[in-house]
Amino acid sequence: MRQSRYFLPVLKETPAEAQIVSHRYMLRAGMIKQQSAGIYSWLPLGFKVLRKLENIVHEEQMRAGHIPMLMPTLQSADLWRESGRYDDYGEEMLRITDRQGRDMLYGPTNEEMITDIFRANVGSYKDLPLTLYHIQWKFRDEIRPRFGVMRGREFYMKDGYNFDLTKEDALHAYNRHLVSYLRTYERMGLQAIPMRADSGPIGGDDTHEFLVLAETGESEVFYDSAVTDISLGAREIDYDSHDQCRAIMEEFTALYARTDETHDEAVFNQIPQARRRVARGIEVGQIFYFGTKYSDPMGATVQGPDGKPVPVHMGSHGIGVSRLIGAIIEASHDERGIIWPEGVTPFHVGIVNLKQGDSAADAACDSLYAALGAHGLEPLYDDRKERAGGKFATMDLIGLPWRVTIGPRGLEKGVVELTCRRTGESEEMSPEAAVDRLVQIYAPHRVSGL
Repeated sequence: MRQSRYFLPVLKETPAEAQIVSHRYMLRAGMIKQQSAGIYSWLPLGFKVLRKLENIVHEEQMRAGHIPMLMPTLQSADLWRESGRYDDYGEEMLRITDRQGRDMLYGPTNEEMITDIFRANVGSYKDLPLTLYHIQWKFRDEIRPRFGVMRGREFYMKDGYNFDLTKEDALHAYNRHLVSYLRTYERMGLQAIPMRADSGPIGGDDTHEFLVLAETGESEVFYDSAVTDISLGAREIDYDSHDQCRAIMEEFTALYARTDETHDEAVFNQIPQARRRVARGIEVGQIFYFGTKYSDPMGATVQGPDGKPVPVHMGSHGIGVSRLIGAIIEASHDERGIIWPEGVTPFHVGIVNLKQGDSAADAACDSLYAALGAHGLEPLYDDRKERAGGKFATMDLIGLPWRVTIGPRGLEKGVVELTCRRTGESEEMSPEAAVDRLVQIYAPHRVSGL
């Protein structure tokens, strides 16, 4: 993309309403625009990152054997009355009456609707196990929306629902989701720690939240510092293996890590003092097993092996896709702007032309732009007739991981300058070597065949 043809309304000053880093930088980088309290338009740069995260979530869900679909944003209140949650959910639910006088609601979550879909279409244990998910806009009428996309009223969320014949099978689905979430977050450049949590209005006894450590986190968390040394890495996962998924779940949850709602001071004090940590965390996902909480009242049964009806065991599993953008920025930034991890960057590399209008510099930038595109990389070429300092400041603010700077002096020596946004280190090399280096850097971040 040539920047002269792109819509990138960056701001020099920080808007007064922005209280935390991610909100400030998302506004200044032209990623979002507030339309009303807690509701944002996603401008091209922000929308591009949102789609990157959504694609990673889709890829990892399908890798785990989960099936995508799409449910509507508006739901019938009658379904929620069946489950008993319509009156219990509270004022966060936006209730609506349509022109026919029917009670509707803007969905904050989809347990009732997916249960209704299941009971209308699945009748035998032979059709299990089954996990369906979608990525859809949700609405919760926060009493005090703040922190930009971190606590908005409208948000983009992946929510998935498993249906299993037995508790054992449903707990495997729980473990399978935990593993797939770990891989998802690691691909985004995040360390999200699974922590024992409270189930809230979703219900159920088994639940873990995934939290990214950050000073601006809304939750106080207590954990054994050794948990931050564990990573999934590049291991091969057989998601059908109960034993492997259970072993990974136990590996990542054996050490103490809890939110303030489930914190046990006596257990925490058994950890060696040098490893005890109290910090803030940003919730980016949560998984639940709640058994027959919804299938019992809503009549979601299947014919069991003995021919008798059996209520299915269920769980729900959510990732806050739009919230993740704020979490990534909170975890990865400096005083100049955002620092995107390679796996989620809106553009792979920025190209800065130091002397726009110079025939040699223009030709070299055009050639590099074409070469990167031929390798499947997407550069943002700053071809504006602006000062070099302004171009660098914009690139730093929007946070592309790599920048190639091209100018007449370097071209006289046959080199361009490749700069790493995270470290600030620069290296001169030929344009061809710069392309090869970038192709190698981004090779691990590509997933195909899903």
